[in-house]
Amino acid sequence: MAKREGGIVGAFDNLPWILKLIFALPVLDGLIWGIYRLIKGVKKGSILLIIAGLLWIFIGAAIFWILDIICVILFKRPTILA
Repeated sequence: MAKREGGIVGAFDNLPWILKLIFALPVLDGLIWGIYRLIKGVKKGSILLIIAGLLWIFIGAAIFWILDIICVILFKRPTILA
C-alpha cells in the first residue's frame, strides 16, 4: 500500500470513497480538488501541481470535474495531475 501523507492532503486521501465522489461533482470539484492539488504541489515543491491546482480552481468546475469523477470511480481518488 502506498504511503499516505499527513495534514490536509492525508485527510483528503483518507476520506470515504462516496465523499470523494461527491466532492468531484461540478462546482465542488474545482474548489475542493483544486485546493487539494495546490496544497499538495506546495508541499512537494512541484510547480506542475501548483499550476494544475490553480487551473483546477478556476476552470475545473466547468471542465475538469468529469476527469475527477472518472478517476474517483476507477481508482478511488483523483489521479490526473494530483
